[in-house]
Amino acid sequence: MNAAELKIKIFRQLDSFDISKLEEFYGVMQNYINSKKDIDEWVGVTDEEKQGIEAAIKELDSGKGIAHTQVMHKFRKKHSNA
Repeated sequence: MNAAELKIKIFRQLDSFDISKLEEFYGVMQNYINSKKDIDEWVGVTDEEKQGIEAAIKELDSGKGIAHTQVMHKFRKKHSNA
C-alpha cells in the first residue's frame, strides 16, 4: 500500500466516525504527534510528579476519566456567565 492509498483508507475510516469518536481520535493523534516532538519532556520532572502523571494515565486507561465535554457542561451549568 502506498502513501496515497493509506491516506484514502484513513480518511474513509475517519469519515464514518460520529463527532465524539472523531474528537477522541483527534486527541489520540495529537498526543501521538506531540510525544514524538519532545522526548525530553520528562527532564526536570520529579519522581513524585512522574508517579502522579502515570497514575492519572492508568485511571484514564481504566475508564475512570471524565470527558472534557462533560466537565465543561457541568462548569457552564454551574457558572452560567462562563
